[in-house]
Amino acid sequence: MTDQMSVNSRLCDPGRSCLVVIDIQHRLTEAMPAKVVTRLKKNSAMLIRAAELLAVPVFVTRQYPEGLGPLAPEIENVLPENAQQFEKTCFSCIEADNFLDRLSDTGRRQIILTGLEAHICVLQTAVDLTASGYEVYVVADAVCSRQRENYENALQRMRQSGIIECNTESVLFEWLRDARHEQFKAISAMVK
Repeated sequence: MTDQMSVNSRLCDPGRSCLVVIDIQHRLTEAMPAKVVTRLKKNSAMLIRAAELLAVPVFVTRQYPEGLGPLAPEIENVLPENAQQFEKTCFSCIEADNFLDRLSDTGRRQIILTGLEAHICVLQTAVDLTASGYEVYVVADAVCSRQRENYENALQRMRQSGIIECNTESVLFEWLRDARHEQFKAISAMVK
């Protein structure tokens, strides 16, 4: 594949991507439907592990940690050492101190979003990043809200705003592109 084809592709590309993990904190996850939050944690952890294998920068936020506590252990335990972490009280991640500057410093324009809640922090971040010129992908099976209606509405609003809806396996295999990729066995084993 030529560099030009890669740059013009609407597929996820590990050389152009950053993974942003939004507010997957223990107290917030306790308020979510159990089955849905289990899926969110599993898929977000897979994306984090794959991002580390493929040198995709990982950004992690915590909303008001004094009140909502630390990250869920399933997320904290898989974060790469070089993950950039941000505490915030604002709902859109781009308002967090230095978030947008550090994102810009990567030179990457493709942002993959996971986290919660879909209709608040994920939505506002996605819309703001799109307005800032980023190509934004929301991983539908790695975001959630307390209420299904809010989740569905958030995805609809994001699609209407030009944000690409995708799923965990699509991101993983788009990052790989080929079964001959050196990380194929490690990443494909994650989805079994």
